[in-house]
Amino acid sequence: MPKMKTNRGAAKRFSRTGSGGFKRNQSHRRHILTKKPTKRKRQLRSPMEVHDSDVAMVRRMLPYS
Repeated sequence: MPKMKTNRGAAKRFSRTGSGGFKRNQSHRRHILTKKPTKRKRQLRSPMEVHDSDVAMVRRMLPYS
């Protein structure tokens, strides 16, 4: 049986946590930043954990992580 392929787009966006979940960066930090408050931009810096309903899909895209 051939090896499964990793989705390279997903590999660049998600990484495994120590407890077995997946972490991701938050959106809305790329452009049009002048109108967004500093507090909002600062809170968007920290990574988030992938929601429980999406974990199965991410696990399927990253079979070897």
